[in-house]
Amino acid sequence: MLAKVTSGALIGIEAYPVEVEVDIAQGLPQFSTVGLPEGAVKESKDRVKSAIKNSGYDFPPRRITINLAPADIKKDGAAFDLPIAIGLLCASGLIESRSLDNYVLLGELSLDGRIKPVRGVLPIAASAGSWDKQRLILPAENAEEGAVANGPDIYPVKDLGEVVALLNGEINKSPYTSCPPLQAGPAQMPGDDFSEARGQENVKRALEVAASGAHNLLMNGPPGSGKTMLARRLPTILPELSFEEALETTKIHSVFGLLSRQNALVNIRPFRNPHHTISDAGLIGGGSYPRPGEVSLAHNGVLFLDELPEFKKNVLEMLRQPLEDGQVNISRAALSLTYPADFMMVAAMNPCPCGFLGDPLHHCNCTPPMIQRYRSRLSGPLLDRIDLHVEVPRVPHKDLTDPEPAESSAQIRARVNRARTIQRQRLASHGLYANAQMQARHIQKFCKLNAAGEKLLEQVTDRLGLSARSYTRILKLARTIADLADSKTIETLHLAEAIQYRSLDRKV
Repeated sequence: MLAKVTSGALIGIEAYPVEVEVDIAQGLPQFSTVGLPEGAVKESKDRVKSAIKNSGYDFPPRRITINLAPADIKKDGAAFDLPIAIGLLCASGLIESRSLDNYVLLGELSLDGRIKPVRGVLPIAASAGSWDKQRLILPAENAEEGAVANGPDIYPVKDLGEVVALLNGEINKSPYTSCPPLQAGPAQMPGDDFSEARGQENVKRALEVAASGAHNLLMNGPPGSGKTMLARRLPTILPELSFEEALETTKIHSVFGLLSRQNALVNIRPFRNPHHTISDAGLIGGGSYPRPGEVSLAHNGVLFLDELPEFKKNVLEMLRQPLEDGQVNISRAALSLTYPADFMMVAAMNPCPCGFLGDPLHHCNCTPPMIQRYRSRLSGPLLDRIDLHVEVPRVPHKDLTDPEPAESSAQIRARVNRARTIQRQRLASHGLYANAQMQARHIQKFCKLNAAGEKLLEQVTDRLGLSARSYTRILKLARTIADLADSKTIETLHLAEAIQYRSLDRKV
């Protein structure tokens, strides 16, 4: 007898329907799965067999064939356990086949029939409506995640017996509703605030400019000057996530299995801080079956790279595409995937190998060739893609003990929000939301300089030997600084501030 059950799988962060076909035929007992199953899918036969028996049902001792269609795409993960088990029970006559027509099923089975949570529920729930399916059966632990999509009716279940009873109409179960309704929240992270950061007013200003225009930033200073502490507080001054941004960010975390049961919607901007020993696949994404990397997990948030020159050079060079395009393309022989990676990159480094170059209180023993080799670990093309280079000096004692309270994150975020509002109004017709996204045609239109500004920028470009990319980055920075000042035109003062943020373009 033949039975068909609809499930779902993922390609990147997009879902597609998988039709689980179960055929029970005469012959010697055999259980085979076709349709390019990966390891976890191949092993499902043992979990399904034990779960059916331990739930009190008879497992058919016949020739069983499971087909996962479309058969030309690899299937990965344990989410097919439940649809395979329900297909077997339907083919055995325990479930009416018509009752499955409007359902999508997901879930991993334990040997006693309990249903365990799976990853990637949100993209499938968001797409199930377009498959003409109005109901989604999934593990109870994934109910909140499935409800985020505002798509099909969610029916959370705990064990195989409950699914059978639900499909046979033996129990009445209301669709799951999230309470309170899910929505994106404030950007503030618990415990972090700029009011706790003493001194470093120039660095705080640079972080405010970076947040206002979504610019990338590199902090250069001795150990203990507060680079990491300030970077961790950057998300607290970024604009709040819109629901659409939160949903897209949550999809990526769902695919990676990072969502908590208590908070199924990522409602604060991500802050990712990978160690410098990370591999290229860990940072950009990849693997035999490509998964998102840290740049995608930082989508709509901040990617912080501490001790930037300590990262492998080939790993850093892979950042060029996501920094330029806001996405990552991963190509393999079998498939090609695109993951979103629109993030702000914030990096920190020491000025030299020992870290004390230019520090008046510590002697630096590094020779000029050593300093040059250290800085040469960062290529010119990568530095060109970083808008702000900020010097972070050691904090003097008088600033550390200053009783006057520093400016809070809420006060800074209010100015950032005003600047972002100006940019959205200016760039909305071009499909952009921040100055950092502007291309050459937008810069030519919105970043015009007066005669004094043109002369100043010409002198700086010739003296420092700036590349064309650095030139455009200065113009975009100047536009953001002008927006913070609520100025419709870029004045010489705004341009001068943007130029002084290119410190690493100078020779050692």
